[in-house]
Amino acid sequence: MVVAGASMAGLRAAEQLRSAGYTGPVTVIGDEPHMPYNRPPLSKEVLAGAAPFESLAFRPRAAVADVTWRLGVKAVSADLDRRTVTLDDGDTLTYGGLVVATGMRPRRLRCPGPTAGRHTVRTLDDAQALRSDLQRPGVRVVVVGAGFIGCEVAATALKLGAAEVTVVDPLPLPMVGPLGELLARALRQRHEEHGVRFALGTGVTAFEGNERVTSVALSDGTALPADVVVESVGSIANTEWLDGNGLDLTDGVLTDEHLRAGGRADVIAVGDVARFPNARYDGVPRRVEHWSIPTDTAKHAARALTHGVENLEPFAPLPTFWSDQHDFRLQSFGSPVLGKDDVRVLDGDIGGDVLAGYHQDGRLVGVVALGGRAAAAAAAKYRAELMKQPALTA
Repeated sequence: MVVAGASMAGLRAAEQLRSAGYTGPVTVIGDEPHMPYNRPPLSKEVLAGAAPFESLAFRPRAAVADVTWRLGVKAVSADLDRRTVTLDDGDTLTYGGLVVATGMRPRRLRCPGPTAGRHTVRTLDDAQALRSDLQRPGVRVVVVGAGFIGCEVAATALKLGAAEVTVVDPLPLPMVGPLGELLARALRQRHEEHGVRFALGTGVTAFEGNERVTSVALSDGTALPADVVVESVGSIANTEWLDGNGLDLTDGVLTDEHLRAGGRADVIAVGDVARFPNARYDGVPRRVEHWSIPTDTAKHAARALTHGVENLEPFAPLPTFWSDQHDFRLQSFGSPVLGKDDVRVLDGDIGGDVLAGYHQDGRLVGVVALGGRAAAAAAAKYRAELMKQPALTA
């Protein structure tokens, strides 16, 4: 077995192959020099200097002690008919089964101007470089993108003592895509109470400065002073190495209900890069960039790859996410994005700890808590109910 990608999804795939009974050789390929580590703390604890790398590294199970790790190299091409993967160091690996776990990379803004002082947050090296810049006295920070990472970085930058933090986004509210308007408005208010500024409904046209960025020009004609810019404008699937094999790579790797790519029994996709139909909902293939998905996909895909799908139920995970920002947490179970048109307060008050329910055709499809531990605990109580929900029609 060859596992292309040595992040969490690749590690979990190797572990689950062993759990499924596969005893043959497993090789895991990864472009970073590090063993698999936990990424969510990068925009929070690591950036704040509260967590060393040693605390991020996953401890592999004993069952994968004999796995071969090829780190610091990446897959650059594949021939799925010949069952080969070629690496950027010139080596070609043959396989009986291939796990695609190459994940995502940050999208970058294509705007004129200097590149020094501009950052993304995806890897440990990214977080360390950004932390070094944020420790400059009186630093002014512009975060482009008001999604998960953007909001978390904004909160952490203030914690580190940034003089100004402004979040820019063309959408009217932070995290309105995954949350809908009700909680997005409450989220904005809480960030502003902590000192975050917002420039919403506008985009970036240029970065100004000579060798290093000094300000950010916006499409509404204003300019924001900036010593540090964080670009958090989405992700691009790492699928170019699979070009030419007849796969649908429009947005990640399209799979069937068992995570098999292109109808091939010997190629599966796991983690962020997999675009799969979820039998729990409407069957529309989607990528899901949540922390729980690498483990969920790896478990199902390993069974499909090693034992076939004859006796395997279609993949039907319950997505879960959380996001720590300032002194509060967002905690979600289910798929709230499917129910953004019908959001109801289930518990608490929108001005304090609140639990919101997301409904599609009158049925609860997701819950999101905003607040402290009590709100998160309230969300967890709905997990069993969401697990029992029947599939929704397309």
